[in-house]
Amino acid sequence: MSELTGYIKTLADAVDDRRRWLEEFEVPKLKEDLRVFQTSYSVLYNAFLKKGLVNEDPYKQETKVREIQAPDTSNFAEGEKMDKLSVRFANFDNQLDFLVNFYQYDVEFFTMDRIKRILGLIKFIDWIRFSPNSASINTYYALEFTNKIKMYLDPLSLSLVNESLCNLERTSGSVIASLKLFANFNKEVYKLKARAAIAAAFSEGEMPTPAQIKKKFPSLMPGVPYYPELIAEIFKEDHSSDGGELRKAVLKSLAVGEEEEKDEVVSAAPLKQHLIEGVQIIGGVSHVLADVALKLDENNALLAHKKIALGQRIRHFIRRLFHKETDSVVYDLQYGDHAGHSSVKRVSFNALRADIDKRIKNLSQIAVGKDAAVAKLQELQEDQLLVFLEKNIRYLQSLYKTLAAMDEYFKTNVDKDDRSRVKGIKPELSIIKTTFIKANQKRCDYTTQKEEETQFKKLGIAVSKQ
Repeated sequence: MSELTGYIKTLADAVDDRRRWLEEFEVPKLKEDLRVFQTSYSVLYNAFLKKGLVNEDPYKQETKVREIQAPDTSNFAEGEKMDKLSVRFANFDNQLDFLVNFYQYDVEFFTMDRIKRILGLIKFIDWIRFSPNSASINTYYALEFTNKIKMYLDPLSLSLVNESLCNLERTSGSVIASLKLFANFNKEVYKLKARAAIAAAFSEGEMPTPAQIKKKFPSLMPGVPYYPELIAEIFKEDHSSDGGELRKAVLKSLAVGEEEEKDEVVSAAPLKQHLIEGVQIIGGVSHVLADVALKLDENNALLAHKKIALGQRIRHFIRRLFHKETDSVVYDLQYGDHAGHSSVKRVSFNALRADIDKRIKNLSQIAVGKDAAVAKLQELQEDQLLVFLEKNIRYLQSLYKTLAAMDEYFKTNVDKDDRSRVKGIKPELSIIKTTFIKANQKRCDYTTQKEEETQFKKLGIAVSKQ
């Protein structure tokens, strides 16, 4: 038996072992990741519909999906936004439903063409780099819509949306990684079959050229695409001076050890650390809240000196009388939304200030750099840290909306001559927003790694805690 013949036999055995491993571990994992991906997107899509950011596609239910095809990704004019995105996002929802509920899940079904189709669908919106700087117009507007709905959601719905975003980012990466494994496997299967077909078509010892192989390929492997780069790899592995090393690399890429199947140990960063870092990020906003408090006090004093008409004084008196208000400083703040609707919320300035002062005192104790605070946080259980982090993220999100409305209130309600003296808080609002976004990312990192740990355990893979 020649060295090359022995390699082909070893390669065939390695391919069979790899196929069994993929069927047992990667296929179920891929299907579960895609199920979570679809469910998470549905949360956002339904929120977009509810808030009127996109319209129901009247043909959505009539559209029959027969094969995966990513929706359109081309640019469009601003005036076409509603129509284009309504159709694209509905189509994306349909495609995901077909992929999860009607697609065939086995190694042989995941051909190179289907892998490319799934990959294109997953990347229709770039959840991994979900940024306003994205070159993808679909990603840009998905982020814009997500930010809009976040501003008007109740805490429970907001938590669900944030969790969905975490899942979309995590499963995007996980699905892409799985598809890469299937693609690499398919490449080696293709090359193995091509070797056998070429050997059968040409005389023993004859070394056909790539041009000769391409000419005969339709009859050698009917219905199979000709991939010149893979044929070139065969020549390099079988006949080049580096062939031996290349063949070893191929076998290594296909190898499935006993420890990989059952007892693989995956190293994981301490989960608690994500939560502690998130809490410390929240703590870092305390000095910003202190600056906000000073500006609010100055603006409130400025507004207190405004000349109030007799009729308005009477209305304020009656309101306090019938509502039994003891706090004379109550502002009717107006909250607007993307659709031009507005709602009014009555806010006690004194109560708000007292709450901010309380938060400043508590949060300043846990800012980054305070070793004593870190030691205390380490003593807490993960669930306690998670509850504390989520509670303060929701608080900052709510405070952000209130402060933005109050900032606008001061600017529009002081006397015209005094408007230049109003202390704006736009920079502080930006920092507050950045803070709860970063803290929420740490929470997301925690939940993502926690879920990965659970998945590893289901696969019989131990996770080491360092």
